[in-house]
Amino acid sequence: MIQTINYDESKIFITKAYGASGSFIGGKTVEPIEIERYKPKADEVLIEILYCGVCHSDIHQVNNDWKNTIYPCVPGHEIIGKVIETGTEVSAFAINDIVGVGCMIDSCQNCKPCMDGEEQFCLGPVAQTMTYNGYFKPDGSGYNTFGGFSTHIVVKDSFVLRIPEKLKYSAAAPILCAGVTTYSPLKHWGIQSGDSVGIIGIGGLGHMGVMIAKAMGAKVTAITTSEEKRQAAHELGADAILISEDEKAMEALETTFDFLLCTIPDSFDINPYICLLKPRGTIVTVGLLGPYKSPTNNMEVAKFARSVSGSLIGGIAETQEVLDFCAEHDILPHVEMIEMKDINKAFDQIQNEDVRFRFVIDMKSLQD
Repeated sequence: MIQTINYDESKIFITKAYGASGSFIGGKTVEPIEIERYKPKADEVLIEILYCGVCHSDIHQVNNDWKNTIYPCVPGHEIIGKVIETGTEVSAFAINDIVGVGCMIDSCQNCKPCMDGEEQFCLGPVAQTMTYNGYFKPDGSGYNTFGGFSTHIVVKDSFVLRIPEKLKYSAAAPILCAGVTTYSPLKHWGIQSGDSVGIIGIGGLGHMGVMIAKAMGAKVTAITTSEEKRQAAHELGADAILISEDEKAMEALETTFDFLLCTIPDSFDINPYICLLKPRGTIVTVGLLGPYKSPTNNMEVAKFARSVSGSLIGGIAETQEVLDFCAEHDILPHVEMIEMKDINKAFDQIQNEDVRFRFVIDMKSLQD
C-alpha cells in the first residue's frame, strides 16, 4: 500500500517502510508498506537511515492510545543515518556525514519558544511538526509525516543533529528521544553535585536518567518494582536501589529526595512518590501522557511546598547538547539490536518489560 502525498511527481520517490494501517481489530501491528518521500528542497537533506531506536511512544501511537493517530502510521523518531543528498542552500552538512533526527522535523520558527530554541513548545498555528504522525496538534487536513521505520527520510537542515565522533552511532539513536527526555528536566531543575535524585522506572528512559544524573554529580537512587533490576541499576551507576513495592523501605526514605524523575509509561499512583520528596522538592513525570491512577493528594504537596510537574522531549539545541554531553561523559544507551522484521515481537517485549534497555533496529535489514 502506498500513502499519497500531493507533490510534483517528478520530485517523489518510493521508500520501503514498516507501518500500521489501523485496520487490525483488538490491537495494532506494523507491516511492510511503501511510502512516498519528496526530494530535498534547498534547505533540506536526504538521509539514508542506518539505525532507528524503538520508543514506548511508538507503541502508543500505533495503537492510537492518545486518540490522535493518523494512519498509515510509520513510527520511529530516534534516527541515525548518513547524508546522501543536500539541498542547494545547505552548508552545515555534507554527503556521508553521520547525523541524527529526533522527535521533530519542523516548527513555525517565528513564535517566542521557537526563537528561544524550544521548538517543542511551538505556539505557531499548528505547532511543531513531529517526525511521524504529522502535526502535534492536527489541523484537520489529515497532514501526515512518516518516521524512521523506513529506508530514507528528508529533513530540514535546522532540525538535523550532528552525531559526535566519540559516540558509537549504532547505539546512539535512543539519545535523540530517551536521552533528551531525561536530560531536559534534570538540566531545567538545576541538578548538581550532591543532590539526592531518584529515577523512578529503570527502562528505556530510566536507564538514561540514571547515567545522566550520575554524570551531573547527583547521588542517584534507582527506584523500581523489580528486584531483578538491582544489579543492572548498580551497573548503570546508581548509588542505591529502592524497591517501590517495599512499603517499609519507602517509608524509611520519606522526605529525603531533592528531585524525582518518573519514567513510568502507564497510569500509576503518584502519591507514594510525592512523600519521598524533601520540603520544596520536585517530581517530574516524563513517561506518562495521561491521568494518574489516583488523584494527587494535595495535602502531601502543600504541607512541604512540593512541586509536581511534567516534561516532554526538548528543543533542537538541547538535543544537540545532550548528544555532546553523552559523548563527553562516555554515556551510551544500553541497546539490543534487532532486524526490522522482528519489530512486532519487540513491541510485545517492551510492553512485557523484557528488554535491556532499548531496542535499536538495524535498518540494513529493511534495505536487503
